[in-house]
Amino acid sequence: MDDKRPLRIGLIGFGCVGQGFYDILQRQPELGLTITRIAVKSPDKPRTLPAERFSFRADELLADPNLDLLVEVIDDPAEAFRLVSAALRQGRRIVSANKAMVARHLPELVALQREFGGTLLYEAAVCGSIPIIRTLDAYFSHEPLRAVSGIFNGSSNYVLTRMSEEGSDYGPALAEAQALGFAETDPALDMGAFDPRSKAVILAAHAFGLLLNPDEVLNLGIEGVGAADIAYAASLGQKIKVIAGLYRLPNGRVTALVTPQLLGPESPFFNVEHEFNGVAIEAEYAGPHFLQGRGAGGHPTGSAVLADVQALRSGFRYGYTKQAARFQAQLVEGLEVEVYLRHPSAAALGQALDWLRLPAQAVLPGTDGTQATGSVGLAALGQWRVALREAGVFVARLGEVGLIPEVPAEAETAHALA
Repeated sequence: MDDKRPLRIGLIGFGCVGQGFYDILQRQPELGLTITRIAVKSPDKPRTLPAERFSFRADELLADPNLDLLVEVIDDPAEAFRLVSAALRQGRRIVSANKAMVARHLPELVALQREFGGTLLYEAAVCGSIPIIRTLDAYFSHEPLRAVSGIFNGSSNYVLTRMSEEGSDYGPALAEAQALGFAETDPALDMGAFDPRSKAVILAAHAFGLLLNPDEVLNLGIEGVGAADIAYAASLGQKIKVIAGLYRLPNGRVTALVTPQLLGPESPFFNVEHEFNGVAIEAEYAGPHFLQGRGAGGHPTGSAVLADVQALRSGFRYGYTKQAARFQAQLVEGLEVEVYLRHPSAAALGQALDWLRLPAQAVLPGTDGTQATGSVGLAALGQWRVALREAGVFVARLGEVGLIPEVPAEAETAHALA
């Protein structure tokens, strides 16, 4: 590309992120970046630009040879994949902010880039303004990592922060987040931890070279959280945060999960509040690193889109070098974690204890049978996660994931004979 002339960009989508990116470019004409065409879905939706600025068929941008690169920022994962994969088959350069699409189709997207020579960058799909993908892919490309974890969703973090600040219950805090635009009208993706799960799957490819199926990664949300849970954490000097984690286990394999977790002041995430995100990296030689920034919003995410556009301009592409390390995933089988559980009904909590094979002694004294703690296998949590969500049982982890100790064969024999 000739850097002396403006780079001609085709923008697909003009929602929060698309408008944020457009606004940033309007404020910085010296960058030499021009959005020459914009494609949107609905002709009737009110917008900040005149109707003649828009196309209503994104395929027209794919067919335009005068566009130097494309930016896809729509909210439909299926349509996003259709457009992005078509662009890659043309050998084009494209930026995407669609985390659900990238997480679901990453193996195919990597293969298409290698086959047709196109380039896809997607920094804006993970943690808003935090440059975590580039950090992992470039700076830590050849250093073994022990863990990558963090608060990857600003909406759920905002709700938990407000509950902690006000002592309120889940419903009012969620309504406030929705009124301020931090949570969607349908908050299931954020509050159910599906959104941070997609982001964890994307980071797994860059941190450990793993191409994971999102459906196989354990995710527990905060739909059942209440003031009693916030108070319990506070009584221990802790807070509840939704933590997405990628951890290298003692056996060398890597696990991935997203759950609420009780954290103390020693955690780097303890003071990450409201809509902010935070990411911790534990490197083998470089040690711990921590990044914090706004995890959502038009301008923060638009800045990540801009960074990718500038990277494409300079010829950058992801190396996926960690795939050569050939790590193996161990997502639920043979793993356990200490958890906290609560339900307003003692009977409903008792049912959850049965599902998770926890004894009656797990119930905390003085809680009327409504709160419990105990060690649970991740396989059981995965098996019952939908039932737990539907029953309104709140589950949070209290510690790190560990390997279930293997019982020696002679011990099993002795037990059988006893």
